[in-house]
Amino acid sequence: MTIAGSDPSGGAGLQADLKTFAALKVYGLSVITAVIAQNTTRVSQVAAVAPEMVAAQLEAITAERLPHALKIGVLGSTAVAELVAKSLDSLNLPAPVLDPVLVASSGTRLLEPAGERILLSSLIPRAALVTPNIPEAEVLSGIQINGVASMRRAARALHKLGPRAVLIKGGHRPSRVTANGRTSNAIDLFFDGCRYIEFSALRVPGDGAHGTGCALSAAIAAWLARGAELETAVGRAKRFITRALRSRLRLGNGRWVVDHFAR
Repeated sequence: MTIAGSDPSGGAGLQADLKTFAALKVYGLSVITAVIAQNTTRVSQVAAVAPEMVAAQLEAITAERLPHALKIGVLGSTAVAELVAKSLDSLNLPAPVLDPVLVASSGTRLLEPAGERILLSSLIPRAALVTPNIPEAEVLSGIQINGVASMRRAARALHKLGPRAVLIKGGHRPSRVTANGRTSNAIDLFFDGCRYIEFSALRVPGDGAHGTGCALSAAIAAWLARGAELETAVGRAKRFITRALRSRLRLGNGRWVVDHFAR
């Protein structure tokens, strides 16, 4: 199940999560938290769904069955963040893969500071995995990331909040050319309180794509639903998003979108 906001362009948000679930052959359930008017270039309007409606969606789904895995993305408002945090316990939902989406790629803020405090105090501690990108990890940990050492410090700081594990996505780190003339790899750092594991892939040339973080976290949840261990799920999801980026496409004149069904 995904708990997330909408993206009518289909490149991110709940729509991208459902595409990812389908591509990885799991049945997708969804709870919408915010209706977002956006395309691959910009967000023009955000309307948070009333917490009562979010609760009604959750109760309707879980009355029939509980999901095998859960991904949480955009929450839209502090009230919804509080509701979702309480529902994890009251509805006996699985520990989530939490993608702490704070700001859209276009720069539009998607959660107010009070909502960020709920993330830190009530949602991150309940997570199986938290998947911030570097700017999000800096905000949530209070640590500026400028290399591997500071990336590890931020991962440790986030892990102390209580999640089972942290995955800091390294796509925002600037690429560099190595001694043999190749572009440096894109490295995501996994930390479970004991081990640091680097998930590395050849960096796809260009300026990335719209919705990569949504697809990655949804793919991890999909593999968890299929019974994979957390570290295995992350590795398989990393390969999934690399394929999707290599086959990216453009809908118009905006940013690239990933191909969720790339093979």
